[in-house]
Amino acid sequence: MVRSLGARLVSPFASSVDRLVARGLTGRSASAKQRSRAESLGPAERRRALGAIADEYDRAQPFEDVDRFFGPSVACDPALSRVSVRRAGKVDVEVLDARWTSDTTTFFRDETLAARFVSVRENERGAARLFLGRGRPRPAVILVHGYRGGSYAIEERMWPVSWLLERGLDVALFVLPFHSVRAESWGPPRFPGSDPRFTNEGLRQAISDLRALTGHLLERGAPLVGAMGMSLGGYTVSLLATVEPRMGFVAPMIPLASFADVALAAGRLVGTEEEQHEQHALLERAHAVASPFTRTPKVPKEGLLVVAGEGDRITPIAHAEKLARHFDSELFRFPGGHLLQFGRREGFRAIGRMMHKRGFFDAP
Repeated sequence: MVRSLGARLVSPFASSVDRLVARGLTGRSASAKQRSRAESLGPAERRRALGAIADEYDRAQPFEDVDRFFGPSVACDPALSRVSVRRAGKVDVEVLDARWTSDTTTFFRDETLAARFVSVRENERGAARLFLGRGRPRPAVILVHGYRGGSYAIEERMWPVSWLLERGLDVALFVLPFHSVRAESWGPPRFPGSDPRFTNEGLRQAISDLRALTGHLLERGAPLVGAMGMSLGGYTVSLLATVEPRMGFVAPMIPLASFADVALAAGRLVGTEEEQHEQHALLERAHAVASPFTRTPKVPKEGLLVVAGEGDRITPIAHAEKLARHFDSELFRFPGGHLLQFGRREGFRAIGRMMHKRGFFDAP
């Protein structure tokens, strides 16, 4: 009763805030669409372009052979710089910024795309802020931010970092490609973009970096490594769950699940209704190589939990429902939205209960 009453009071307000912000994130003016090469194409041109993109990425078939697209998993050996030392419970925690060489080669064979992808020098190195307890090795949790996020100062407040540290876990705040310290000093992140190739290549790099960071944490003694992600980060860790079998748990929160669904809902597709749905299907196929739905999960369903906001209008709950069905996992709902996440504390508690069952700490 309390939950349903809270949803009735909170969800509409959170939804209205999401709708306002979503116009700025996903809406496009006519002039902006004309400036974008991908979005200025008509229905027939889009059909041919998306078909050609999908055909090229089919070189990665069979997709279950994850190394064909993402490359082999190799642990990184990051350069570390000390930020501070803090106390968490009874343990001193060292805060370190980690940078390591990141693979910026592109799978899609196109010189112009490859040149665009390597043109941001800041993106040549992976990045994460590590919170490492002194003493015996501890399980570790990787946290992945959303679109336009990644600032360490902000992400430490967005995530329950102190709560995790006090329960005896190490924490890594991971930075997605082309975000924060990996981005140019001006403008929005290049990834994801209207060109599905750039989005696929950004996800390829993100997964490669996450696997490298996971390997590093395991090599330094972490008995278990898990991951949480919000929004675009939720998409990324969902994809990771279908690629990396070493993850002890994966928890997408308010996740994006389909770039094609976002494009259709935002009016980014063109032509008749039939032509728009044809483009939607082709866009799904163009993104299939980097989609969480293409591969079976490598993490057992007991280690998968999807958390969603009932009032979310940026990545509506339908995205989370699709992921939960694919994972055959539990879906935990809280009444808030994407930005105003009222009730998300209960979502973190649900993740904590799963982590407890997976052996990450003794008490939820």
